[in-house]
Order: sequence, then C-alpha cells, then structure tokens
Amino acid sequence: MTSPTSDHPITCSREDGRVEVLFEGHEIADSGDVLLLHEADYAPVRYFPRSDVAMGFLHKTDKVTHCPYKGQASYYTISRDAKIIENAVWSYETPLPGVSQIAGRLAFYPEHVDFKRAGLTAAETRAVDVNEVVRHTDSGSGSSQAEHWEANVSMPDDEAWEGDDIREDIVREDGPPHVSKPYEGTGSI
Repeated sequence: MTSPTSDHPITCSREDGRVEVLFEGHEIADSGDVLLLHEADYAPVRYFPRSDVAMGFLHKTDKVTHCPYKGQASYYTISRDAKIIENAVWSYETPLPGVSQIAGRLAFYPEHVDFKRAGLTAAETRAVDVNEVVRHTDSGSGSSQAEHWEANVSMPDDEAWEGDDIREDIVREDGPPHVSKPYEGTGSI
C-alpha cells in the first residue's frame, strides 16, 4: 500500500503551542511547529522539524525499517552526558505521498524522552483538571485518602529507653567532659 486507507486512517495536524523534548532533564528539541500524526489505533506521534532539534546529540545508525503506509524510516541514537539510547529517534526522509508532510522530521520514542508543552494559553490552563494532575492525599479532615504502606523499619518499644540517661556526661581526667549524645535536643540529626 502506498497511502492511508479507511481501514488504516492516517491524519496529520499541527499541535498548538510549543513542545519541548527533554532527555535526562536536558532539552534536545523545542518547537512551535510540531506535527501530530494520528495513525489507526496507535498513540499519536509528534514530528519535529530538524531545525528545532539539537542534532549534535543525535547520531544516525544503520537501522532501517519499512512501513507500508509511511515508507522507509531511518534511526538515530541519542547520546548526551555519557547516556546513550540507541535508535531512540526515527525519521522518514522521503515518506510515501500520503504522508509527505512528515518528510525529514524527527520523532522520539516516548519511553526515552519527556515531552513538555510550553506556553499554554489561558484557556488551556483553565481547562486543566487539577484532580488529574495532582494526587490529593489529604482531604483536610486529618485522615489521608491514600492507602497506607507498611512501615519499613521497626521502632524500639518504649521499655528500651527506660533508664537511659540521655545527657550522660562523663568526666575525663585528661580533657573536657564527654557527652554521650552531644546533639540531643539541638534540632540536629
């Protein structure tokens, strides 16, 4: 096949606003010209123009794959700060006619990078459902809504501390007194 079909639809649209790509916390792409490709039942894929990608961190590999709907894809390895992810980026240099708008653009595997939408409009900011973004763990009633975890350490029982003198000073003949717990009560750990 050389073009999308009704059984395998492919549409491409421009994503609103700017999108950044972060690799290990470092920006490797930032663009306001991102194409969003929707293909059949797959998750949407963002395609970035090469001019908005820090190509110095990408190295072309020998890997090549073929998609009957988009054509031949070439791959790139990301290497930055001694972290290397092989074939983490792909590009259709000369895609098939039905998807020519992605020609030369780069797409990133989402398991290797983070996408960050920048510059949301006021309406988009208001449309964000806080309950989907923030996990509320306290309703204000004093009881947590989150499930409780088992303690990962055991606490000594109260009897273990009975009779302990927490500020036991020992006088030395050859120097200043030795305090067994010198930071007790000072707020230090």
